[in-house]
Amino acid sequence: MSDVHIRRATLADIDTVLRFWREAAEGTSISDDHDGVARLITRDPEALLLAERDDLLTGTVIAGFDGWRCSAYRLAVHPDHRRQGIATALLEAAEQRFAALGGRRVDAMVLVRNETAHHAWRAAGYASEEKWRRWVKPLGD
Repeated sequence: MSDVHIRRATLADIDTVLRFWREAAEGTSISDDHDGVARLITRDPEALLLAERDDLLTGTVIAGFDGWRCSAYRLAVHPDHRRQGIATALLEAAEQRFAALGGRRVDAMVLVRNETAHHAWRAAGYASEEKWRRWVKPLGD
């Protein structure tokens, strides 16, 4: 994994990240647009982590911390680079960030139908908590 570099995203990365998610991520989010990602990077410049190999974006994870809860979103690895330790490296970087901020537990948003992702999360030591259900309400529009 020494050839994979993990860094924080900048505003200049937004279009590349959005294209990457369309190709590599499962599902979409209401915030998957330029303004949504710009708000994330502006509010928390260290939250969106990128994995690169030879200057090519190969993976992402959002490592958000609100002072109360550590949340991981948008763990995605390009299909051509899966099963090479990139997701593990991204999660380790996210966990290091959380620990440095005083986080105690990581919650991850993982699509129920995305079996491939379930394997990656389990391999990294995460477990599903069936007693919880996500509730949502879109704001505006």
